Amino acid sequence: MENYACLYIIRGEPYRTGTCVNLTADETQIGRQSNLLTPDLAFTNPFISRQHVVIRKEQDKAVLYDLGSRHGTEINGVRVTPHTPYILNNFDIIRLANGMSVIHFSYMFADQTLEIEPLSITMQLNVSDLLPTIHWEKRECVVEGKRIPMSEKEYLLLRILNESINKLVPLEDIKSQVWPERPAGEEGIPDVTLDEINTLIYRVRKKFGKDTFLISAVRGSGYVLESELNSL
Repeated sequence: MENYACLYIIRGEPYRTGTCVNLTADETQIGRQSNLLTPDLAFTNPFISRQHVVIRKEQDKAVLYDLGSRHGTEINGVRVTPHTPYILNNFDIIRLANGMSVIHFSYMFADQTLEIEPLSITMQLNVSDLLPTIHWEKRECVVEGKRIPMSEKEYLLLRILNESINKLVPLEDIKSQVWPERPAGEEGIPDVTLDEINTLIYRVRKKFGKDTFLISAVRGSGYVLESELNSL
């Protein structure tokens, strides 16, 4: 059977971050592995229900149904209603059990791999105490009581990611809004290299702390700023 969509694991034991799962069957079960049941995509976290969600192929679209899971399912930060169909779109972020497991959905294939630095267990348990406070008008971020000013590019990057929080921001949009002064290239987009974007992302992580802004990258597509992944 041919692939029609794929899932990238952002977080979810026992899978390694960036693991790609191709969807081929008309129905893909996702849940917690047990002695009596092994879903097609099986997690080990106890907060995941044994039958948590199912993704069905319906008229060439991937449609997600929460199967009445105890701790719920979110798509792009919005809680879904159990047993209700939700048509999935490219770059949707699926969260199971308040972010205990996080999955990136895509109809695209190629050689994309997610690059993300997940929080440690300690950070997961204390995330509410460590969330940064952003003062956009002052262009500064308060991290653990320390005021850290943002440079112009840091401010523009974080602003565009925050405006589409939990959703993928395409590289083209980042180039246009973070480097508006650059001359346009052949496709009418500012001439900005991937190295420049990666350097800026690295600088933000290093300056504010890698766990302050949870920025994950889908290679060749864009970036996602994640929020409240670990609230319990």
